[in-house]
Amino acid sequence: MSDESKKYATVHYNNYLGLDQLLGSQKPKSAELDVEPAHDEMLFIIVHQAYELWFKQIIHEVESVVGLFRQKKVHPRSIGVSIARLERVVEIQKLLISQIRIMETMTPLDFLDFRNYLFPASGFQSYQFRMIENLLGLEDEHRITYNGEPYDVVFDKKKKKSLKDVVNATSLFEAVEDWLERTPFIEFGDYDFLDAYKKALDRMLKKEQKAITETDYLTDQEKEMRLKMLGGTDTYFHAVLNKEAHIERQKAGEVRLSYEATIAALFINLYRDEPILHLPFKLLVTLIEIDEALTTWRYRHAQMVMRMIGNKIGTGGSSGHGYLNKTAEKHHIFKDLHGISTLLIPRSELPELPQVIKDQLDFNFKH
Repeated sequence: MSDESKKYATVHYNNYLGLDQLLGSQKPKSAELDVEPAHDEMLFIIVHQAYELWFKQIIHEVESVVGLFRQKKVHPRSIGVSIARLERVVEIQKLLISQIRIMETMTPLDFLDFRNYLFPASGFQSYQFRMIENLLGLEDEHRITYNGEPYDVVFDKKKKKSLKDVVNATSLFEAVEDWLERTPFIEFGDYDFLDAYKKALDRMLKKEQKAITETDYLTDQEKEMRLKMLGGTDTYFHAVLNKEAHIERQKAGEVRLSYEATIAALFINLYRDEPILHLPFKLLVTLIEIDEALTTWRYRHAQMVMRMIGNKIGTGGSSGHGYLNKTAEKHHIFKDLHGISTLLIPRSELPELPQVIKDQLDFNFKH
């Protein structure tokens, strides 16, 4: 048969999906032992297998986006493609979160029917989930340790090397950071975005401070609280107005995104209504959504574990709920993009962009 003939050869649904192998891979331990089979163990296995299949798809999508952004010059068409693929990741994450409700149809007593047969198997041993964390850009030094050991202690040498190779390569965080650092328009001819932003910020703060201090509707205590909430150039905005201050925050582990990338992200957020910035803004929002969904999944997972086993030790030997809850609090990847909201000013206070830049940010089509 020629290659062309093979190309259009018929294929059976069962064979194409490998259903015999897939549907034959559920092997409850309670059924293998000389005990009464635990009915809900089948649910437990299928839910976790479904997770792993979706993890594989997430890896497929994120690797492709990292590949697009790893280029020295990211093609404009790649932005839209990347957003579509990352939005797919978000939808998968929503599904993963909803699957926890399916798992919770199993009661703690149902779980106890087979839990003792699982030792030392644990979700902490999910190689694909660790790959996702590394691909997105979770740094080793920011990880909660696994019983005082590195997160990869549960994997063999081959898997450890693969995980380390991903860490040493470009993550999605790093690829997007590099792309942001190359954002034009921050300095364009005589125009300096940061200088214009500083002036607009100063005008806004003085105006709002004056309005607060001169009003007759607030007590002195309320005025003090409002002024504190407003902040000033020595509070929330200090690091973005002072590169050295930002670098010190980086050294202290308070922020991770570079100063240049932070300024670019701020510019994109402030001028999101300019046509050319629609997709870059959407990209940043989608990264935030991925981070939020991952955190939500971690919290829901921790809640489910508390519901199922209370304060018992996990099957893998971890502190169970306590460990999972800490990862939800600490394992944020794109938190610096969330922090941009702190630096935003109202549209009414935005400095007007020079016309030459507005023209560059517009869709210009000429016959």
